[in-house]
Amino acid sequence: MTVDTTTSAVSTADTDRVGSTSAILPVGIIGFGWMGRAHAQAYARIRHHYPHITPVPRLSVIADEVTDRAAEAAAQFDIASTVADWHAVVADPTIGAVSVTAPNFLHREIGCAVAAAGKHLWIEKPVGLSADDARAVARAAREAGVQTAVGFNYRNVPAVAAARELIAAGEIGEVTHARFRLFSDYAAHPDGALSWRFRRDRGGNGVLGDLASHGADLVWFLLGDIESLVADTAIFVANRPRPTGATAGHQLASGGERGPVENEDYVSAQMRLAGGARCVLEASRVSVGAQNSYGFEIHGTAGVVRWDYRRMGELEIGAGDAYQDLSVATRYVGPGSGDYVNFQPGAANPMSYDDLKVIEAARFCESISDPSRAGATVDDAVRSAEVLDAMTTSVREGTWVAPASMR
Repeated sequence: MTVDTTTSAVSTADTDRVGSTSAILPVGIIGFGWMGRAHAQAYARIRHHYPHITPVPRLSVIADEVTDRAAEAAAQFDIASTVADWHAVVADPTIGAVSVTAPNFLHREIGCAVAAAGKHLWIEKPVGLSADDARAVARAAREAGVQTAVGFNYRNVPAVAAARELIAAGEIGEVTHARFRLFSDYAAHPDGALSWRFRRDRGGNGVLGDLASHGADLVWFLLGDIESLVADTAIFVANRPRPTGATAGHQLASGGERGPVENEDYVSAQMRLAGGARCVLEASRVSVGAQNSYGFEIHGTAGVVRWDYRRMGELEIGAGDAYQDLSVATRYVGPGSGDYVNFQPGAANPMSYDDLKVIEAARFCESISDPSRAGATVDDAVRSAEVLDAMTTSVREGTWVAPASMR
């Protein structure tokens, strides 16, 4: 790891705010589409919400083959350098940490290279195209002794942290069954551009890696290991127009030559959890009328807890000894739940998606000086990817399958 501890790198204001022994961590970002921008914004905001964090990240270089996009971002975020080739970031001895927000098919190559160069790694999920890819990155990080973070941002929601605590405390009794959903319409338009996301060799298993990976992580985070599952998948938009230039996000490309969609639009899975509960996980990228409709409903022997991402700061909770005709009330989370206090002073003040990425960035930086402060890591990406691989195997074989770590 390269950390700049020279006095010239830290202003007097920096010293006053974070302490005289604080270190500056030069950071590079590889890939600057929407998610690269989210990482840049998160790094820039860390000290607004975590004023005593160490080391302090400093954005130093952006790598993106779309040079105009990189240059515009560098000007906006006051970043000194841009490069077209990501190898230059890995080779730069002054860079101590790297965010990898490139397309999925590049995760393994770039992630392993970053780790091998001794740089700490914040990489977006699903970390490659398969569990083998995620394992390779995890192994490289372990051998290099670097810290990692992975973009499972929904576990950072203070309401989700509160739900985890109340489940663990037995407020709803023993968990019996649950349902997790991740529905979106970002690919519902038939003229959505046939970007890398829809190719098997570049986007992997489609909505499984894009959305169901979050679901698999949340199931584990809240309820524990998935013992076995049976799954079904479908492609509902069979072909799309090819884009004529670089794409960012989910652009339309009407009028272009159409090509086949190679990976999944939809997945549903029934799960048996190691603790005995049953669970349904469902994800879709083509759900017309559903914009980021993510959430869960968890039932126990003495109650229920429900959460909807679109009402991020609320939990619906029913608990007690009534069993039948039990009332459900809304609880607004506030200081004391997760990292809420770092953003708002009182319950019911809203937080945002971007706030979740700030939490993620903060835990990444904290883990560099104190590994016990780590959030989701590449090891969590391996666990999630093994669940996705089990889904793919289940669809192919038409049977219940145990994730690799549970065999």
